Amino acid sequence: MNTQAKMFWILCAFFFAADAAYIIWSLIDYSMRVAEEPHGGIPGPSIEYVGAVGIALTGILSGFIAFYLGRSNASVGGLLPEDRVDAEIDDGDAEQGFFSPWSWWPMMLALGAALVFLGLAAGVWLSFIGATILGISVVGWIYEYYRGNFAR
Repeated sequence: MNTQAKMFWILCAFFFAADAAYIIWSLIDYSMRVAEEPHGGIPGPSIEYVGAVGIALTGILSGFIAFYLGRSNASVGGLLPEDRVDAEIDDGDAEQGFFSPWSWWPMMLALGAALVFLGLAAGVWLSFIGATILGISVVGWIYEYYRGNFAR
């Protein structure tokens, strides 16, 4: 994670430098347009604020991510497998959890969610049907291993 934090700090510095260049460029462009105008000026702002604020916020976001990754790396207290040169791919393999191999409930859950959102677009009555299917699917998926062949 230390490498990723350094990369995001570099991105943060790049975006702030790009923002400064963007502001300078917009000021130069404005002054050139004012000089070309025969009647003494162009109404409007001299800085293009939308781009300047957008690039600055991108730099701030990169700084937030870099700070988070740096603090996470400090709390772990050592090198992660991604930071070691001698690490194998399997070293970073973590347990992802248990997933039901033959479960149909996720498909029913997706159908219920799709009907809820389709009901918001087409007709509210369809959302009630979708919400019912959604609720039954959530309960069925949670309690799948408490009944039938898998009951404990």
